[in-house]
Amino acid sequence: MLDQTPTFDEVAAAASALHNEGQPVTVEAVRDAIGGSGSPNAIHKQLAAWRADNVPPAEVPKAEIPEPLAVALADWARQFAEQSGAGNRDKLAQAESDLEALARSGELLEAERDDLLAQLSTANALAAERGEQIERLTIELRDAREVASNALVGKAKDQLAIDGKDRQLADLRSQLERSVTLAATDSDARLAAEMDLVGAVTARDNYASELKALRAQLEALNADRTALRAEVDGLRTRRA
Repeated sequence: MLDQTPTFDEVAAAASALHNEGQPVTVEAVRDAIGGSGSPNAIHKQLAAWRADNVPPAEVPKAEIPEPLAVALADWARQFAEQSGAGNRDKLAQAESDLEALARSGELLEAERDDLLAQLSTANALAAERGEQIERLTIELRDAREVASNALVGKAKDQLAIDGKDRQLADLRSQLERSVTLAATDSDARLAAEMDLVGAVTARDNYASELKALRAQLEALNADRTALRAEVDGLRTRRA
Protein backbone atom coordinates (compact mmCIF):
# COMPACT_ATOMS: atom_id res chain seq x y z
CA MET A 1 0.00 0.00 0.00
CA LEU A 2 1.39 3.53 -1.01
CA ASP A 3 1.96 6.24 1.62
CA GLN A 4 -0.32 9.30 1.86
CA THR A 5 0.84 12.26 -0.26
CA PRO A 6 2.30 15.02 1.98
CA THR A 7 1.10 18.60 1.68
CA PHE A 8 3.18 21.42 0.27
CA ASP A 9 3.42 23.02 3.72
CA GLU A 10 4.91 19.84 5.20
CA VAL A 11 7.48 19.55 2.41
CA ALA A 12 8.28 23.29 2.56
CA ALA A 13 8.75 23.20 6.35
CA ALA A 14 11.10 20.21 6.14
CA ALA A 15 13.06 21.72 3.24
CA SER A 16 13.42 25.08 5.00
CA ALA A 17 14.67 23.38 8.16
CA LEU A 18 17.28 21.41 6.19
CA HIS A 19 18.34 24.55 4.29
CA ASN A 20 18.70 26.61 7.48
CA GLU A 21 20.82 23.85 9.04
CA GLY A 22 23.10 23.88 6.01
CA GLN A 23 22.19 20.33 5.01
CA PRO A 24 21.50 19.19 1.43
CA VAL A 25 17.84 19.59 0.55
CA THR A 26 17.24 16.31 -1.29
CA VAL A 27 14.09 14.25 -1.87
CA GLU A 28 15.28 11.52 0.48
CA ALA A 29 16.31 14.01 3.19
CA VAL A 30 12.92 15.74 3.02
CA ARG A 31 11.09 12.40 3.06
CA ASP A 32 13.05 11.31 6.16
CA ALA A 33 12.33 14.67 7.81
CA ILE A 34 8.55 14.27 7.41
CA GLY A 35 8.58 10.78 8.89
CA GLY A 36 9.19 8.64 5.80
CA SER A 37 5.70 9.20 4.36
CA GLY A 38 4.83 10.10 0.81
CA SER A 39 6.18 8.87 -2.48
CA PRO A 40 9.45 10.36 -3.80
CA ASN A 41 7.65 11.46 -6.96
CA ALA A 42 5.09 13.51 -5.03
CA ILE A 43 7.79 15.00 -2.76
CA HIS A 44 9.88 15.94 -5.80
CA LYS A 45 7.00 17.98 -7.25
CA GLN A 46 6.42 19.81 -3.94
CA LEU A 47 10.17 20.35 -3.46
CA ALA A 48 10.54 21.81 -6.95
CA ALA A 49 7.85 24.37 -6.15
CA TRP A 50 9.60 25.26 -2.87
CA ARG A 51 12.98 25.68 -4.60
CA ALA A 52 11.47 28.02 -7.15
CA ASP A 53 10.35 30.34 -4.35
CA ASN A 54 13.17 29.95 -1.80
CA VAL A 55 16.43 29.04 -3.56
CA PRO A 56 17.72 31.97 -5.60
CA PRO A 57 19.83 31.24 -8.65
CA ALA A 58 23.56 31.26 -8.18
CA GLU A 59 24.99 34.79 -8.29
CA VAL A 60 27.32 35.52 -11.15
CA PRO A 61 30.42 37.40 -9.98
CA LYS A 62 30.80 40.85 -11.37
CA ALA A 63 33.52 41.16 -13.96
CA GLU A 64 35.59 43.79 -12.20
CA ILE A 65 39.26 43.55 -12.94
CA PRO A 66 41.45 45.11 -10.26
CA GLU A 67 44.20 47.20 -11.72
CA PRO A 68 46.92 45.51 -9.64
CA LEU A 69 45.81 42.17 -11.07
CA ALA A 70 45.82 43.10 -14.73
CA VAL A 71 48.72 40.77 -15.31
CA ALA A 72 46.74 37.87 -13.78
CA LEU A 73 43.72 38.47 -16.04
CA ALA A 74 43.90 35.05 -17.58
CA ASP A 75 43.94 33.31 -14.21
CA TRP A 76 41.16 35.45 -12.95
CA ALA A 77 39.04 34.76 -16.05
CA ARG A 78 39.48 30.99 -15.57
CA GLN A 79 38.52 31.23 -11.91
CA PHE A 80 35.52 33.35 -12.89
CA ALA A 81 34.35 30.71 -15.35
CA GLU A 82 34.66 28.04 -12.73
CA GLN A 83 32.74 30.11 -10.18
CA SER A 84 30.04 30.89 -12.78
CA GLY A 85 29.41 27.18 -13.47
CA ALA A 86 29.44 26.10 -9.81
CA GLY A 87 25.73 26.89 -9.28
CA ASN A 88 24.72 25.01 -12.41
CA ARG A 89 26.83 22.04 -11.39
CA ASP A 90 25.20 22.01 -7.95
CA LYS A 91 21.75 22.10 -9.56
CA LEU A 92 22.77 19.37 -11.97
CA ALA A 93 24.02 17.22 -9.10
CA GLN A 94 20.82 17.93 -7.17
CA ALA A 95 18.74 16.96 -10.22
CA GLU A 96 20.74 13.77 -10.67
CA SER A 97 20.20 12.93 -6.98
CA ASP A 98 16.47 13.53 -7.36
CA LEU A 99 16.39 11.38 -10.50
CA GLU A 100 18.17 8.56 -8.67
CA ALA A 101 15.62 8.79 -5.83
CA LEU A 102 12.79 8.72 -8.37
CA ALA A 103 14.34 5.69 -10.06
CA ARG A 104 14.59 3.86 -6.75
CA SER A 105 10.99 4.83 -5.98
CA GLY A 106 9.94 3.52 -9.38
CA GLU A 107 11.68 0.22 -8.68
CA LEU A 108 9.86 -0.04 -5.33
CA LEU A 109 6.55 0.73 -7.04
CA GLU A 110 7.23 -1.90 -9.69
CA ALA A 111 8.10 -4.44 -6.99
CA GLU A 112 4.85 -3.60 -5.16
CA ARG A 113 2.93 -3.89 -8.44
CA ASP A 114 4.50 -7.30 -9.19
CA ASP A 115 3.68 -8.44 -5.66
CA LEU A 116 0.06 -7.29 -6.03
CA LEU A 117 -0.18 -9.03 -9.42
CA ALA A 118 1.19 -12.23 -7.89
CA GLN A 119 -1.33 -11.98 -5.04
CA LEU A 120 -4.13 -11.35 -7.53
CA SER A 121 -3.05 -14.34 -9.61
CA THR A 122 -2.98 -16.53 -6.48
CA ALA A 123 -6.41 -15.24 -5.45
CA ASN A 124 -7.81 -15.97 -8.94
CA ALA A 125 -6.34 -19.48 -8.82
CA LEU A 126 -7.85 -20.08 -5.38
CA ALA A 127 -11.20 -18.72 -6.55
CA ALA A 128 -11.14 -21.03 -9.58
CA GLU A 129 -10.22 -23.97 -7.36
CA ARG A 130 -13.01 -23.11 -4.91
CA GLY A 131 -15.42 -22.83 -7.84
CA GLU A 132 -14.44 -26.29 -9.08
CA GLN A 133 -14.86 -27.71 -5.56
CA ILE A 134 -18.30 -26.10 -5.21
CA GLU A 135 -19.38 -27.47 -8.59
CA ARG A 136 -18.09 -30.94 -7.71
CA LEU A 137 -19.81 -30.86 -4.31
CA THR A 138 -23.04 -29.69 -5.96
CA ILE A 139 -22.94 -32.65 -8.35
CA GLU A 140 -22.15 -35.04 -5.48
CA LEU A 141 -25.04 -33.59 -3.44
CA ARG A 142 -27.44 -34.01 -6.35
CA ASP A 143 -26.27 -37.60 -6.85
CA ALA A 144 -26.58 -38.28 -3.11
CA ARG A 145 -30.13 -36.92 -3.10
CA GLU A 146 -31.00 -39.11 -6.07
CA VAL A 147 -29.50 -42.15 -4.36
CA ALA A 148 -31.39 -41.34 -1.15
CA SER A 149 -34.65 -40.93 -3.08
CA ASN A 150 -34.10 -44.25 -4.86
CA ALA A 151 -33.27 -45.85 -1.53
CA LEU A 152 -36.51 -44.56 0.00
CA VAL A 153 -38.52 -45.90 -2.95
CA GLY A 154 -36.69 -49.24 -2.71
CA LYS A 155 -37.29 -49.34 1.03
CA ALA A 156 -41.00 -48.74 0.50
CA LYS A 157 -41.11 -51.53 -2.07
CA ASP A 158 -39.18 -53.81 0.28
CA GLN A 159 -41.61 -52.98 3.09
CA LEU A 160 -44.54 -53.92 0.86
CA ALA A 161 -42.77 -57.13 -0.10
CA ILE A 162 -42.02 -57.83 3.57
CA ASP A 163 -45.68 -57.32 4.47
CA GLY A 164 -46.64 -59.79 1.77
CA LYS A 165 -43.99 -62.22 2.98
CA ASP A 166 -45.29 -61.85 6.54
CA ARG A 167 -48.76 -62.88 5.41
CA GLN A 168 -47.28 -65.80 3.49
CA LEU A 169 -45.24 -66.79 6.54
CA ALA A 170 -48.34 -66.65 8.73
CA ASP A 171 -50.14 -68.98 6.30
CA LEU A 172 -47.16 -71.29 6.13
CA ARG A 173 -46.87 -71.27 9.93
CA SER A 174 -50.52 -72.27 10.25
CA GLN A 175 -50.04 -75.03 7.69
CA LEU A 176 -46.87 -76.15 9.43
CA GLU A 177 -48.63 -76.32 12.80
CA ARG A 178 -51.34 -78.49 11.29
CA SER A 179 -48.70 -80.66 9.62
CA VAL A 180 -46.79 -80.96 12.91
CA THR A 181 -49.95 -82.00 14.72
CA LEU A 182 -50.67 -84.67 12.11
CA ALA A 183 -47.03 -85.77 12.09
CA ALA A 184 -47.07 -86.03 15.90
CA THR A 185 -50.12 -88.26 15.79
CA ASP A 186 -48.54 -90.48 13.13
CA SER A 187 -45.28 -90.47 15.08
CA ASP A 188 -47.01 -91.67 18.24
CA ALA A 189 -48.66 -94.52 16.36
CA ARG A 190 -45.39 -95.39 14.64
CA LEU A 191 -43.57 -95.29 17.96
CA ALA A 192 -46.06 -97.69 19.51
CA ALA A 193 -45.66 -100.07 16.59
CA GLU A 194 -41.91 -99.78 16.80
CA MET A 195 -42.02 -100.54 20.52
CA ASP A 196 -44.03 -103.67 19.81
CA LEU A 197 -41.53 -104.62 17.14
CA VAL A 198 -38.65 -103.97 19.51
CA GLY A 199 -40.25 -106.30 22.07
CA ALA A 200 -40.65 -109.04 19.45
CA VAL A 201 -37.08 -108.59 18.29
CA THR A 202 -35.84 -108.73 21.88
CA ALA A 203 -37.72 -111.96 22.49
CA ARG A 204 -36.36 -113.41 19.29
CA ASP A 205 -32.84 -112.44 20.27
CA ASN A 206 -33.33 -114.06 23.67
CA TYR A 207 -34.53 -117.28 22.05
CA ALA A 208 -31.62 -117.22 19.67
CA SER A 209 -29.20 -116.75 22.55
CA GLU A 210 -30.72 -119.68 24.44
CA LEU A 211 -30.59 -121.81 21.29
CA LYS A 212 -26.97 -120.94 20.81
CA ALA A 213 -26.18 -121.92 24.41
CA LEU A 214 -28.02 -125.28 23.95
CA ARG A 215 -26.13 -125.94 20.76
CA ALA A 216 -22.86 -125.24 22.58
CA GLN A 217 -23.86 -127.71 25.30
CA LEU A 218 -24.82 -130.25 22.66
CA GLU A 219 -21.53 -129.84 20.90
CA ALA A 220 -19.72 -130.27 24.24
CA LEU A 221 -21.67 -133.48 24.95
CA ASN A 222 -20.91 -134.76 21.47
CA ALA A 223 -17.25 -134.01 22.03
CA ASP A 224 -17.31 -135.83 25.37
CA ARG A 225 -19.08 -138.78 23.78
CA THR A 226 -16.54 -138.90 20.96
CA ALA A 227 -13.68 -138.80 23.47
CA LEU A 228 -15.34 -141.51 25.54
CA ARG A 229 -15.84 -143.68 22.47
CA ALA A 230 -12.25 -143.23 21.50
CA GLU A 231 -11.17 -144.23 24.98
CA VAL A 232 -13.38 -147.35 24.87
CA ASP A 233 -11.98 -148.32 21.49
CA GLY A 234 -8.50 -147.92 22.90
CA LEU A 235 -9.26 -150.26 25.81
CA ARG A 236 -10.72 -152.82 23.48
CA THR A 237 -7.66 -152.70 21.35
CA ARG A 238 -5.35 -153.26 24.33
CA ARG A 239 -7.43 -156.21 25.56
CA ALA A 240 -7.28 -157.93 22.22
